[in-house]
Amino acid sequence: MDRLDRRTLLTAAGAGAAALSLPALAAPAFASDAPEASTTENPAQGVHASDTPLLRKWFRDTHHSIEALTTDFGLTADKANISVAGRPVPSRNTSPTNIGCGLWSTVAAAGLGVIGRSTMQRRLAHMVAAVEKLERHRGFWLNWYDAYDGSVLTTWPENGTPVRPFLSSVDNAWLVTGLVIAADADPRQRRRVDRILADADWSTFYTPYDPTDPVKGPGQLRGGFWTDTGEPTGHHYGALNTEPRMASYLGIADGSLPTDHYWHMLRTMLPEHEQEQKPQGSYTTVDGIRIWNGHYTHRGRKLIPTWGGSMFEALMVPLFVPEPEWARRSWGVTHQRYVRSQIEHGLLEEKYGYWGFSPANIPEGGYSEYGVDVIGMQVEGYQSRSVVTPHAAFLALPYARREAIANLKAIAHDFGAYDERYGFRDSVNVKTGRVSDFVLALDQGMIIAALAQELRPGLLQRPFRTGGFATRVKPLLAKERFSI
Repeated sequence: MDRLDRRTLLTAAGAGAAALSLPALAAPAFASDAPEASTTENPAQGVHASDTPLLRKWFRDTHHSIEALTTDFGLTADKANISVAGRPVPSRNTSPTNIGCGLWSTVAAAGLGVIGRSTMQRRLAHMVAAVEKLERHRGFWLNWYDAYDGSVLTTWPENGTPVRPFLSSVDNAWLVTGLVIAADADPRQRRRVDRILADADWSTFYTPYDPTDPVKGPGQLRGGFWTDTGEPTGHHYGALNTEPRMASYLGIADGSLPTDHYWHMLRTMLPEHEQEQKPQGSYTTVDGIRIWNGHYTHRGRKLIPTWGGSMFEALMVPLFVPEPEWARRSWGVTHQRYVRSQIEHGLLEEKYGYWGFSPANIPEGGYSEYGVDVIGMQVEGYQSRSVVTPHAAFLALPYARREAIANLKAIAHDFGAYDERYGFRDSVNVKTGRVSDFVLALDQGMIIAALAQELRPGLLQRPFRTGGFATRVKPLLAKERFSI
């Protein structure tokens, strides 16, 4: 239902023409082109001076991994093995999400003085030029490209398995996010990005609401389309508290999706439907739409579940859209409680001694979803299976700063999971001590964004606080009243 599925090689068709209107803002202030530029963080913004050098080191080293993952062609590859001698070799494949991570990581690096403004401008121009060369369908990007030349992947590099061309709504959302951030940071890219996004119409993925048959017409986004047949996925992204809501916000902001789409997403499944636990709550009407305003309870806390119980489903989106600020008594509360449930699952329920569960590299090789089953709707949801991933703890920084930093220090110290060149390795099995050999662009990109928000609040959120986000999305969040 709602996951960034790295190995289900889907495909799609699209439609449309409703450009994302980029706000005409002055470019944010960046450091001059120097190896390092010092910044003074404001303790009132949540940054403690004693932690700042460590957080900045984590940022610099993690950014080095993004640099290592980015090919000469200008695309950020999916992953790299960092256990081999010398510079890691990026994987052959990349996705729209990976490319978006490369774009916002470059902007964040300039904003924190790790690279200079002219370096940022040069890199963004190269990356945007690479994006311009990629094959698109109805304004959107296919799910897998060759990171070295931009060609569409037709076989999986590792084993030759055929790849069907697919348009993913959620993956395209993260590339659009990166492009919008790039255009905001460097106005010289604005016109190019406007042209790129001119045909990116989110109604391509949307099934309008049909009150006579809400099953066939749910008012939600499809997972995507296979472009070789035009066949859509059999599912829609129905759960609200999941990462595809970034696509929903982008579409609502640019006007290609109706605002009532937000109210057609599910806080929980309806109480009569099978799910992880029977939700509590009641029906309510908002903007003339009757919704089931349900919640789950975990360890005495009421919260809004995700689909699988993982950290990035809930907390990747607020790295960019200020949900906790715009909806303090709804999104702000449930995000806080969701993090607390992840912490207590690791420390008290499973007694691992560590926490942070989210889809990641399997330490022994491969990829899997990890999470806290009881805070996800899926009956057989994501299990933690003693695997923690550092990016999950970084996502918790705004909500449990002290605990997140302590957890990350312990993971680095106890397992040797920190690489002085490229930052945290992707995952650790805390029972066996096995540490992943890989870094993944998606997970490193989340770490970059989380650290940027901690060290320079609002840096990557600037373009998502104005325009249609301010006039269409913010009022929706202000009306949100979770039953928690």
